Amino acid sequence: MPGPLADRTILLLSSNFGTETDEIRRPLEALREAGATVTVAATESGTIQTLVLDHDLGPEVPVDTTYDAVQANDFDALVLPGGTLNGDALRTDETVQSLVRGVAEAGRPVAAICHAPWILVESGLVDGRRLTSVPTIRTDMVNAGAEWVDEEVVLDDSGGFRLITSRSPDDLDAFHRAILDALT
Repeated sequence: MPGPLADRTILLLSSNFGTETDEIRRPLEALREAGATVTVAATESGTIQTLVLDHDLGPEVPVDTTYDAVQANDFDALVLPGGTLNGDALRTDETVQSLVRGVAEAGRPVAAICHAPWILVESGLVDGRRLTSVPTIRTDMVNAGAEWVDEEVVLDDSGGFRLITSRSPDDLDAFHRAILDALT
């Protein structure tokens, strides 16, 4: 029997180095188990070298395609995993910013974990929105106009698309439920 997301396509964007292990692997597994087709796009083809707690090398994750080979309107949702290095690398990439804005402008859910809301700031998507993130980037969120709260998962539908944010790998079960709810 197909899962509840059997007809859904999800784009997961990551840099090729520095994505938090649990924040890419666990959502990828949970979404695929729910039946979604998940495309992992990165700067370069090959693999993503994950990190555990931004420090120790974790397992590699295969890349399906590159950022410049995908179109935002081909996907039902976007997932942005965290990791300090990943969030910092992605936020300065104009192709990533364009993809993120494209998914949001199409009214589709955008989900960001931990440091990934940095990408939302650079994409111009947090002003007036209620969200959470890892506490160390709280000031960046507030300075960009967001209402930052310290909660496990925050859903905000006020900007024409559902914004789903969470703080850390500890919140991933609730994060997965929020994505599933947004797409069913």
